[in-house]
This record gives sequence, structure tokens and C-alpha cells, in this order.
Amino acid sequence: MERAGPETDGGAPRYTAANVFRIGELESAMPARAARSQAATQRQELLFLCWYRVAQALIYVVLAFSPASARLTVLKAPAPTHLLALAMAALALAGLWRAQRGVTRVQATVTALLSVDVLGALAAATLISDMHTGITLMLVINIAVGALLLPLRLSLFFAALASLGMIARAIVLLTPGADLGHELLEPGLFGLAYMASALLCHSLERQMKATHALAEQRGLDLANLAQVNELIIRRMKTGVMLVDDANRVHQLNESAWVLLGNPPPQERDLGTLAPELSRRLFQWRSYGKLDETAVALADGTPEVVPRFTRLAANDDSHVLIFLDDTSLVSRRAEELTLSSLGRLSASIAHEIRNPLAAIRYSAQLLAESEGLDNADLRMVEIINNHCSRLNEIIENILQLSRRERSRPETLDLNAWALSFVDEFKQGVDLGSDSLRAIVQPRAVEALADAQHLQQVVWNLVQNALRYGRMPGEPARVMVIARHASEVGPPLIEVVDRGPGIPPKVAAQIFEPFYTTHEYGTGLGLYLARQMCEANQATLEYVPVAGGGSCFRITLAAPARAPGFSPVPA
Repeated sequence: MERAGPETDGGAPRYTAANVFRIGELESAMPARAARSQAATQRQELLFLCWYRVAQALIYVVLAFSPASARLTVLKAPAPTHLLALAMAALALAGLWRAQRGVTRVQATVTALLSVDVLGALAAATLISDMHTGITLMLVINIAVGALLLPLRLSLFFAALASLGMIARAIVLLTPGADLGHELLEPGLFGLAYMASALLCHSLERQMKATHALAEQRGLDLANLAQVNELIIRRMKTGVMLVDDANRVHQLNESAWVLLGNPPPQERDLGTLAPELSRRLFQWRSYGKLDETAVALADGTPEVVPRFTRLAANDDSHVLIFLDDTSLVSRRAEELTLSSLGRLSASIAHEIRNPLAAIRYSAQLLAESEGLDNADLRMVEIINNHCSRLNEIIENILQLSRRERSRPETLDLNAWALSFVDEFKQGVDLGSDSLRAIVQPRAVEALADAQHLQQVVWNLVQNALRYGRMPGEPARVMVIARHASEVGPPLIEVVDRGPGIPPKVAAQIFEPFYTTHEYGTGLGLYLARQMCEANQATLEYVPVAGGGSCFRITLAAPARAPGFSPVPA
């Protein structure tokens, strides 16, 4: 379950449920974003082409209808020229209107527009022969912009069409006696310009797309990095706050929100949220003094040590406040201490084994002496008993220190419980005591290390046979494999019908070296719980109604594919 925490909205804190960033969402959205960006670029280029065509058509209209154009050119066929100018203007306006409304098939639209432009330019150059150079020059822009929107083959096709059209026009209008090479030079140069502009613009378009894709990728990387950084800060155990020079909190992470006592969302003034923290910040800003004594900022919250830092040198407009939870530091120090003590205990236990073996061997030799009376024999027996107990403690300590990493596997607890009971009966003489397995009609599968589970349950069964009996009656112990509920986790329970464990004792039985038996080590249940935790399992004591004890191991269920059911058909 996510812990409630603060968020920011426009620079102001908003205390809502914590938002977990999904970095993959940006990556999955990248193709769609790139497609939208490319479509927007194509629309801009298409609109430019359409507006240019309108300007081009306006020039045709001016040349065809304006009285001032008579000084520049003479229309040999006014009626066709007027009709052509009006047609080009109408088609240009229709293309612009269509482009502004949105075009889904850009390639087909540009193909149609360029076809009209090339044919119209050839007709205009023929009808207004005095201005053919300028008309053919204007067509360069149409072909160049078309190359930005069309594949290379189509771009070269229109460039070649315009070139051949201009060459064909020159041949058709060739006057008798004129030099053919001279007349074809100008159309040939224009054809070269068409081809060069198409190739150049197509190459530029490819580079623009590659650059745009790279920019999109870099933007995605930066967005991912920003989200990762924010997520790291949000999930940090150290409280982080951003406070401005007006003593207002702009941002804070979840840990700071908890350490401040879960303040309401509208509260942003640091002096109201944490007066002591505000006072220390004022002293640090004014005098450069940092009070590093631990303080609790709200009732029921851990003590923290505040630290302050500027976002930029000599700039007090915004200050970062770090709140170090002293309980985390103490817990870490305790863990290091326990780890060191564990290694030290293992070393001491290893060194004790040799003299202990010598003492026990000497006591055994002494017991074989014929001159010992009953009192001496009793003393030798006490020595042997305590040597056995001390040796068991040493073995448990060494086992705890060199415990191997768990290797979980999927186990059928029904089959495992039956096999365990058979193996236990073969290795231990139960006498009048009873041990039986209770299994379920449906499969009970769990994820655990079989060797660790064997050690834990063996220890629990031994304790049940030793302590779980009523006076003068044989012990009755059951190993039960079941689910906690219809959809609950798998369980292994060791149940006896003995006197049970008093509540005060039950609260301490899992502590190391706690025992109520004269010769107990107090490490058996502690080691059992440690092994369970290494397998993501829990071990707990549950009283049994009507008398008796139950030690319940709650195991992890194996992962299942969607729709899989372990219930047999």
C-alpha cells in the first residue's frame, strides 16, 4: 500500500496520495509523440506551399489582367491567358482552404498540387512567352517544398517532368534558322536547378527528421532522468524540504511530510509547521550557526537532526533542508553492532569447542573409574549434562553464523508433510507418542527452501513432543498443510494437545537464549524464525482453543500465470 505523501502543484505543496512515476509510459508514448510532431511539421510545410501557390497565382493574374503589365509583356492569346490565370488562382485558393482544414493524405495532396503547378507553369510560360524565365524560376520553389513532403522518387519525377516540359516547350517554339543548342541551354540549366533543389531539400528533410528524432530521444532521456531523480527524492528516508526566503515551503518529500507530523495541505508556513526548525533556519541564515542537536518536530514523530544548504552560493532565496531521522541511524548502528557481535560470538564459540570436548572426554573417563561413590557419579553426570547443553548452544551459534542463503523452490506441502512425518518416525523412536500429517484434498503449493523448512519443522516437532504433553499422557502432535483461506497463503502448522504456553511466556519465546527448561538453550525458536524470514515466511505462535499450542509457518505462494488454478479438475 502506498503511503500518503505530499506532491507539488505549481510550486505549492499538495499533500495527496503519493504518485509512483512510470518511466515506461514516456517510452511507450514516444512513437505517438514523434508521429504528432512529424505531422505538425508536414502541415506547416504544406501550408507554406499553399500560400506560395496563392502568391504565384496572384502573379499570373496580375500579368494577365493588370494594365501595368502591358509595358512588360504582350499577350498573344489574351482569352486563354485570362482563363489560365483564373483557374490557377481558384485552384490555389481551394488548395489553401483544404490544407487549413487539415489533410490526412499529405503525399497524395502534394502530388496533385505539384502536378497542377508544373502543368500550369508550362502553360503560363508558353502563353506569356516574354516572362517565361521568371515563371520557370518560380517553379523551383514548388519543386523544392514538394521534395520536403514527398519521397525521393516522386520529387525527382516532378523535377524531371518540369525539365522535360521546359525542353519540349523550347523545341516547339523554336523558330526556323535558330540555334538549337542555344535555345536548349536555358531549359537545360533550369532542369539542372530543379534536380539539384529536389535532391538538396530531400537531403535536408532527412537530416531534419534525424535531428528531430535525436532531440525527441534526448528529451525523453531528460524526462526519464528528472522523474527518476524526483522518485528517488520522494522515496528517500531522509526528509527533504525546499524553503524560500519568505519561510514558505515549496516542496517536500514523503519522509519530511511524516517527520512534520502529516500537516494539512494548505499549511505552507515553516514557522507554523515546525517553529523549532524555523528558528534554527533563521539562526543559520543570520549568523551561520547550525544547531545539530536532535529534536522532534511534532508529537509522536522521531527525533531528527536538521541540516541546511543553499541551492547556489551566496543565495539565500531558496534553502534545502535535510532532516536526518536519528532512529534510522540508531537502527543502522544497532544492526552493525549485532553483526559484529554475531561474528564475535561465532569466533568465541569455535574457540570453546576444543576445551569443552576435553572436559567432556575427561568426565567420561572419570565416570569409568571404579572407586567413585554415588555423590561423585552424580557430579560427573552434572558435568556431562552441562557439557551437552553448552555444546548444543555452540552448535546453534555456529549454525546461525554460517547459515547458507536460501534456495527457494516450489513445494507440494501435502506430499512434503507426509514425507516429513515418515522420515521423522524413522529417525526418532516415538514410543507411545503420536505424530501424524494432515493434508488437504487439493494441492497446497509454496515457495521455500526445502532444507530450511525441514530444519524448522523438525525443531518445532521436537519441542512439541518434549513440552506439548499433559502430565502422565503421551504427546499427540500433528503437522498440518493447508491454505489460510480459500485464496490465502499456504501454511504449515505444528499442533500439539499439551497445556499450551502462558501469554507472558509466549511473548518472549522467539527471543534468543530465552528458555523455561533447565537444559534448554533458548536458541531453537530464534533460529527457526530467522530461517523462516530468510525464505520470506513468518513463524508465529497461535494458542489452540481447548488447550494446546500451534506454531504456524506462513509461506509465500509461487507465482502463477494469469488464469492458472492449482485446483485439479
